[in-house]
Amino acid sequence: MAENKTQPTTASVPAFLDACTDEGRRTDARALVKLMQKITGSAPAMWGPSIVGFDSYHYTYESGREGDMPIVGFSPRKTANVLYGAIGFAGADALLARLGKHTTGKGCLYIKKLADVDMQVLATLLETAVAATRARKEKQV
Repeated sequence: MAENKTQPTTASVPAFLDACTDEGRRTDARALVKLMQKITGSAPAMWGPSIVGFDSYHYTYESGREGDMPIVGFSPRKTANVLYGAIGFAGADALLARLGKHTTGKGCLYIKKLADVDMQVLATLLETAVAATRARKEKQV
């Protein structure tokens, strides 16, 4: 079975964020680091070449594939900040309805500008997602 490409690295998060060419995306990315660090209580780490992740959990699929992923994370992509681990739990849809301008797809939350969303709702969404993932993590141990 192929190894998961998304692995923690020793790359510098500040250097990665400084390399963002879009000033607005870079500013939003720094705000996301502060928010996710506060919520998780974990320092940011690079996962692969382009994901800033916080904390981690081990997963095992029914197929037998397993690996480690950040509990939450994001990547400042060209068209939007992509948030990982922020949706897919009971109650997420109700929070997403109040979030503001965003899109979702395959377990990811896409936000073009943080100014387009309610930051308190985003914080609640992330807090709930982290709690749900940590609860699943504890059940697996």
